[in-house]
Amino acid sequence: MASSTSPFLGADFLPRRLGPKPDVVPTEVIERKTAPCGGQPPDMVTVNIPHVGSGLVQQKLNLGNQYVSGTIHPFRKPQKTIASRLIREFSLVSTDRRARKVVLFGILNILCTGVLVSWCHSTNSMALMAYTYLTIFDLFSILTCLISHWVALNRPTATYSFGYERFEVLVVFASTVLAQLGALFILKESVERVLEPTDIHTGRLLLGTAIALFFHLLTMLVVPSKAFSHVSEAASTSWLQEHVADLSRSLCGVLPSLSGVLLPRMNPFVLIDIAGAVALFVTYMSVEMSAYYAVDTMSAMAIALMTFGTMYPMSLYSGKVLLQTTPSHMIGQLDKLLREASTLDGVLEFRNEHFWTLKFGSLAGSVHVRVRRDANEQLVLAHVTNRLSVLVSPLTVQIFKDDWSRSNLSPGGLAPGNIPAADWLATMPHSLHSHSPLTSTPTKSSNPTAEFSFGTPGL
Repeated sequence: MASSTSPFLGADFLPRRLGPKPDVVPTEVIERKTAPCGGQPPDMVTVNIPHVGSGLVQQKLNLGNQYVSGTIHPFRKPQKTIASRLIREFSLVSTDRRARKVVLFGILNILCTGVLVSWCHSTNSMALMAYTYLTIFDLFSILTCLISHWVALNRPTATYSFGYERFEVLVVFASTVLAQLGALFILKESVERVLEPTDIHTGRLLLGTAIALFFHLLTMLVVPSKAFSHVSEAASTSWLQEHVADLSRSLCGVLPSLSGVLLPRMNPFVLIDIAGAVALFVTYMSVEMSAYYAVDTMSAMAIALMTFGTMYPMSLYSGKVLLQTTPSHMIGQLDKLLREASTLDGVLEFRNEHFWTLKFGSLAGSVHVRVRRDANEQLVLAHVTNRLSVLVSPLTVQIFKDDWSRSNLSPGGLAPGNIPAADWLATMPHSLHSHSPLTSTPTKSSNPTAEFSFGTPGL
């Protein structure tokens, strides 16, 4: 046993013979190996633990043989910020030539929007402001094109097993909702303008209308968004399209070459661009000829109502996609495919069918198939997948065999062999074991069973 006066039991030394050296040293602990000198043993480690006061650790580190060992962190903190990640993803997308063209149009859109906003303040025109909001919507359409290119470059991961296609749906939904909010803002400002009318300056009104219309149509033709094109075709028609449909049919009867553009229904974005330009032209003529400033407010309200009516069916359709609902126009085809798949021998029923739109133009789904015990699971899986993969991809099919057992038919879920015969007969209905003493047939009950009763045998 070591003496109390031993020089080896100092407060700053931890001899190896008293125990192994700890593998993990507490945080901010400085460990220094001492060289053999004087009366100190050669195998000695000096551990300096700094004093912790008021939550702060202050320790001066001396260079040399000292080193700092801290707590082991199993999960690394992310080194890259959100801005650096966005820059990295943007650089990845910009490698594509088509994406660079989209970025160029985005920059032109920002410049054009800034010029139009300044002209809105100089002309004091609420109608031109409502029409400028469509240019902001074009910027969201360009952003959707960039998202589509980014989605095409990324592959599914463990976190996003179905890929990144739903980001495209989310951007479309957000764009249409923001356009509707802008229309509501224009309506609110127009109501205030009715109560307090102001003068309108027409110096740049017609020029701003021409520039905005040209840029709208150029964006739709040069940078078409596949997502918005699909939504405009799949969503229900707006009230503006319904009112123009009769006029389009009459015009196509005179000029059949226009049927490819106007029929079966006109593009809602092109339609609202042309209608807004017509409203602004009427405003310009009314102010110039008769100084009737109230037309500007009415034109702004008309453009806002047309914007809201055009965007609402699209936001409704994209919102249903985000809610993972089954498309209404696909229900009939899915029912037909399920009936065809159920014709295979051994298939008993389908359970928990769920089919939803994964992205625009892609349908995903899952289904549970109950089969007989003697059925071939691989054959059923191949048959069902072959039938449903025409419309549904990716598809998840879960095969499980029938859990029917003889004990389910006995009263209370127990077989007659598991309980005494007297107890089993006592639990049976009176009509089943009340036999006539002369014959073996059961006697009829005095009270007939009510029609459509759940306890009636055979129902």
